[in-house]
Amino acid sequence: MPPSHLLRVFLVGMALAADPAYAQAPGGPDKVSFGTNWVAQAEHGGFYQAVTDGTYARYGLDVTIVPGGPNVNNRIQLIAGKIEFFMSANTLQSFDAVANNVPVVAVAAIFQKDPQVFLAHPQSKVTKIEDLKPLTLFVSKEGMPTYFQWLKSEYGFSEENVKPYTFNAQPFLADRNSAMQGYVTSEPFAVEKQAKFKPTVILLADYGFNAYSTLIETRTAFAEKKADLVQRFVDASVTGWYNYLYGDNKAANALIKKANPEMTDDLLAYSVEKMKQYGIVDSGDTLKDGIGAMSDAHMAEFFGKMVRAGVTRRDIDYRKAYTLRFVNKAVGLNLRPKN
Repeated sequence: MPPSHLLRVFLVGMALAADPAYAQAPGGPDKVSFGTNWVAQAEHGGFYQAVTDGTYARYGLDVTIVPGGPNVNNRIQLIAGKIEFFMSANTLQSFDAVANNVPVVAVAAIFQKDPQVFLAHPQSKVTKIEDLKPLTLFVSKEGMPTYFQWLKSEYGFSEENVKPYTFNAQPFLADRNSAMQGYVTSEPFAVEKQAKFKPTVILLADYGFNAYSTLIETRTAFAEKKADLVQRFVDASVTGWYNYLYGDNKAANALIKKANPEMTDDLLAYSVEKMKQYGIVDSGDTLKDGIGAMSDAHMAEFFGKMVRAGVTRRDIDYRKAYTLRFVNKAVGLNLRPKN
């Protein structure tokens, strides 16, 4: 992996001996690597926050963040034992791992809502998801076998109106009777900057596409053999996310920009605002169970939807995709603002 893709952060801060939760390993901090699935951005902010404010160090961890990118496959690095943790995109990846007997398990879900959206022109008068059906839809090759199959199953969408989305907004901007896929934390911002209008945003999660996203994943054997370490990494990461969203995140954003020089302050601020506005990280079960929450009922419901849509095989034991052992402990709830 090129040096430019590897951000090595050494943390050796003082352990808080008075609190067992922060106890450092006798031989010094445990060194672990965490691979993200894309270049550094606000959507990874809580992890960078835990680096910069010393949270990982206080939990006895020396964390290396390994950013992903177009030529980096950190999930393969996880499976090969090169890194200890990976940030997987969404629950479908976890189901796919079970289907293919890949020995990994999700131990926390940082995003309660998948940030997948469609953007539409204000002139098209879109107010709800059904209003997208007659429009030309720009959908990526990754979107067609996943969320678009759910749109067909749940809302009767047709592939007749679909055109390839190549991560270029120009075709969408040129056609007012079209809609373009994106993430709520980034593409609307880019359209506003480029075209000088505010697009209509339809968040699929608000219409039933209830995948967890930005999950912390590790090898199944590692979770069993190193349960204490996994718990400390999850708890520290959750704490980092509370502090990133609701505290002073300047140092974390500076580290993100160092890892990804193309990142801007405006986009970072926009992404954080939208994560909070739409409840991407902190909503639903997290209000009582803490950031990172997962539930059997949520997983079962999403699995059923994906089976009906033909995205996931009915015969897999989806419960092997995740464990609730490390979450739902209300870690960090005291860090959320009271009003």
